[in-house]
Amino acid sequence: MAVKTAELRHQGGMRFVARTGSGFEITMDNEAGGSGPRPIEMLAVAIGGCTGMDVASILEKKRQEVSRYAIRVEAVQRDAHPYAFKRVEITHVVEGPAVDVEAVARAIELSATR
Repeated sequence: MAVKTAELRHQGGMRFVARTGSGFEITMDNEAGGSGPRPIEMLAVAIGGCTGMDVASILEKKRQEVSRYAIRVEAVQRDAHPYAFKRVEITHVVEGPAVDVEAVARAIELSATR
């Protein structure tokens, strides 16, 4: 079982700098500070990144030649505390010279259910 880590340092106001276990740094802030994305936005980014890597990997294994792959994550957040997501909608746009629509649909389904 893999263990993933992150260390965060408070920089004043609501600004935090996170350092991932793999050594990358990400600055997060609130709307007033404006020096980085909000943590909840990073959650939407992570959701898109995880499903994107799953789908791209599956399509590669299925020998699908993809020339363009874009993902849009739209997450509706609660208006009151806790400010959790109420709904998340992910849209995948996959293009290629002979992409099999069924293969793409199956790759997205596998990513969502496994």
